[in-house]
Amino acid sequence: MNITIHPLPNGAPSRPLPEKLGFGQIFTDRMFTQKYSEEKGWHDAQIEPYGPFSLDPATVVFHYAQTIFEGTKAYRRPDGHLNLFRPWENAARFNRSAHRMRMQPVDAEFHVEAMAKLVQLEHRWTPTQPGASLYIRPTLIATDPTLGVHASHTYLHYIILSPVGPYFATGFNPLPVLIADKYVRAVRGGTGEAKTGGNYAASLIASEEAKALGYQQVLWLDGVERRYIEEVGAMNIAFAYGKHIVTPALTGTFLPGITRLSILQLAPDLGYTISEEQLDVHQVLKDIKSGAITEAFGMGTAAVIAPVSKFGYQGAEYVIGNGQSGPVATHLFQTLTDIQYGRIPDPYGWTMKIETA
Repeated sequence: MNITIHPLPNGAPSRPLPEKLGFGQIFTDRMFTQKYSEEKGWHDAQIEPYGPFSLDPATVVFHYAQTIFEGTKAYRRPDGHLNLFRPWENAARFNRSAHRMRMQPVDAEFHVEAMAKLVQLEHRWTPTQPGASLYIRPTLIATDPTLGVHASHTYLHYIILSPVGPYFATGFNPLPVLIADKYVRAVRGGTGEAKTGGNYAASLIASEEAKALGYQQVLWLDGVERRYIEEVGAMNIAFAYGKHIVTPALTGTFLPGITRLSILQLAPDLGYTISEEQLDVHQVLKDIKSGAITEAFGMGTAAVIAPVSKFGYQGAEYVIGNGQSGPVATHLFQTLTDIQYGRIPDPYGWTMKIETA
């Protein structure tokens, strides 16, 4: 399928990037869109000026939340070109989410091609500040205008870009985390491993209550026994027992992260052992209290690695080590970001170079 590229309006202002970028607050001049119908299949692929959509008030996505999205980034290399990081994995996960939400999958190769072309056209928006990048948000929404409860027959696939700074305003500094004992995020057989909007909406009340208590993120437990650790905020979680790293085994109730997948492969090459296990929150808290657990950290596209300073649980607090970023999280963060930004060679074939000139 070809992509029709529309010019920007004559006289479109060349907006400079502000020094303080925040996260997901600024958007580039262009976006990618394509449409699906049962009669035409995927069609009308184009890169056009960024702007709002016009949708019928009865559109399925508004009422029954048939929507998915992804998140990946483009990184400014020392030579001025850009790197995408494992976009093929994101495309595969996008289609797995589409399957779970009974949506029309996209052609994965074309999806990556569309991302790469859009990023190449908008490369000037990729920041050069330390820790900054160009965030890429592919999205798929159901567009049938009907109130009948059924899978849509038409879809809109679009990709937008946003220059971003570090996800957390505090940067690579440890976060206080509240362990949820009132709410759950997902159960087996549900949509927990799909990257769909409803999962995030369901997490907001717990996140807001945690923030009111002075915590920045929520650690989610399983939805049946309220005992087994799943993920932290929108990130996967890992615990370091010295040089051994443990992360919860995938159960279908939380997202199989691309950063998590990368850490599973990278960590042994950096001298660490790593395992995927079922983690009982009570045992984990005992291990933190005894000092057996020396670090905890989240893993995800937005923050890459996010160290945890302490957990709050049922009125008690459990400080990890001295509450500071530890050597394991720091080592993983530095090495992974060095690969992403092209500061060191990529021995895994994870990066896709985008020429900017």
